[in-house]
Amino acid sequence: MTTGAPTAKPDRPWLRHYDPGVPHTLDYPEHGLFAAFAASALQQPDAIAWEFEGGHATYAQTLDEVLAGSRALASLGLGAGDRVLVALPTTPHALVVLYAAARIGVVCAFIHPLSTSTEITHYLDATGARVVVGLDLFHPAIAAASPRQPLRHILLGRIGDYLSPLRRIAFRLLRHRQIPRIARDPRIRHWRDVLATPGALPRDALTRGDDAAVILFSGGTTDLPKGILLSHRAIIAEGMMAAAWGGLGAGDSILAILPVFHGFGLGVCINATLIAGGRCLLVPRFDAHELARRIRRQRPNVLVGVPTLYEALARDPALRGIDLSFLKAAFCGADTLPRSVKDAFESRVREGGGDVRLLEGYGLTEAVTAIMAMPTASDREGAIGLPFPDMDAKICTPDGEEQRPDGEEGEICLSGPTLMLGYLDAPDATAKALRRHRDGRIWLHTGDLSRRDADGFFYFGVRLKRMIKSSGFNVYPAQVEAVLQQHPAVAAACVIGVPDPRQVERVVAVIVPRPAQAANRRFADELIAHCQSRLIKWSCPRDIHFREALPTTRVGKIDFRALTEEYRR
Repeated sequence: MTTGAPTAKPDRPWLRHYDPGVPHTLDYPEHGLFAAFAASALQQPDAIAWEFEGGHATYAQTLDEVLAGSRALASLGLGAGDRVLVALPTTPHALVVLYAAARIGVVCAFIHPLSTSTEITHYLDATGARVVVGLDLFHPAIAAASPRQPLRHILLGRIGDYLSPLRRIAFRLLRHRQIPRIARDPRIRHWRDVLATPGALPRDALTRGDDAAVILFSGGTTDLPKGILLSHRAIIAEGMMAAAWGGLGAGDSILAILPVFHGFGLGVCINATLIAGGRCLLVPRFDAHELARRIRRQRPNVLVGVPTLYEALARDPALRGIDLSFLKAAFCGADTLPRSVKDAFESRVREGGGDVRLLEGYGLTEAVTAIMAMPTASDREGAIGLPFPDMDAKICTPDGEEQRPDGEEGEICLSGPTLMLGYLDAPDATAKALRRHRDGRIWLHTGDLSRRDADGFFYFGVRLKRMIKSSGFNVYPAQVEAVLQQHPAVAAACVIGVPDPRQVERVVAVIVPRPAQAANRRFADELIAHCQSRLIKWSCPRDIHFREALPTTRVGKIDFRALTEEYRR
């Protein structure tokens, strides 16, 4: 590993702007995710690996739980090459499943735990998974899914599985009635019961770097999300890069706010932290005021989140007047970071005796997550950062490979060890995104416009792919429009994002009703309810507007760009 000041190459001018101590190349192991975690556990068995709602476990205890988890998954008939659907929030269950599955060669497909039965059906059909791991809180949607291949097993955990004894009692008293009654269902097994299954451990599959490890879902131009297949090497490389960039190591702790079905939550908050020997402070749901209290109580060294998180923390009175000198890094991604939010958060940190700057970054699920970020020593207005060690980035003509001069806008293309294996069962989409250029290397065409200055700093422009960023979540208008158009009283629909001070973008649906349908508030509420029964809540429109017609392009397609511009004005 090179740890000294790097020598900039002509095509990588950003190297000379790295923070001192950040390597410009790393040595990546050829083993899989389980071996990477096990190495940390063997190095520091008595260190705390995670904390969760008053409970915690050491690395040695977590390794034992992962081994039991691999036996449990094998007892459900899972083996190398199989897939399991994981519908969990950021709880210890998710952490255990990730490494337990990796040990026996099973691929985890992570989805939002609040996914509807319709969405779960799609995910099961897309992956071929016949086992789902979820929480008892959300089991009705899982049980109601109707995939082409019937589900064999539904493995349900409980929040109380990993709580401290006192909090377990309090949870039962306060939340027990909110848990839906679990009907008799021969498919359902309970987490603790299955992990306690006696028997020999299954053989370690000895997965290699190029083997598939995880499927994360992202949308696109079609009406359904598509699976992104990520290798063990890509997730490990992302973790090592992020840890090196943020100075994350043994003894450090990270507030794991972002969910595990998000590349940042899985790749950085969980995997980067654990393979670096740090402590994951697991947060199962987002609540700004509660997060402020957690920061006061748990004193994490590293924060990662979206702009809405930092905006909420900056104005939360719970952070006023407290010591914040323990913070060593704070990173923001998923949305464009407004300067006002950055300044307000940094001001709050200075008031608490800290000197951390809020650093913006850039990434996408097709490369696991963040692949560039701002260094601590630079503050260039509007810049999204420099590429991480071993990542190359260039600006090309949109949908081409001709490199654009510095200062000119074009499409961001990426090359390096974190690139996806491809889109699940979508060879045409994969071939369009992953292309071999004339230099012989594979480059990911991101669909995002940007420009680069002479020093190698990148500046985000717009997304060529149609997508809305709302409260840090990706919303794909085509998916929402397809659901709206299933309603018999909708003649046409266009979904757009409009600026919002809290959500960054608010999801708005513009509807042309059929002639017999009255365009009124009651119909608007009916359409929102229609979406809520089929989509995750972040994808559902916040507002419905009615029109007699939608603008169209010269070839007769709905002109969503013109509509977006009109509403933004």
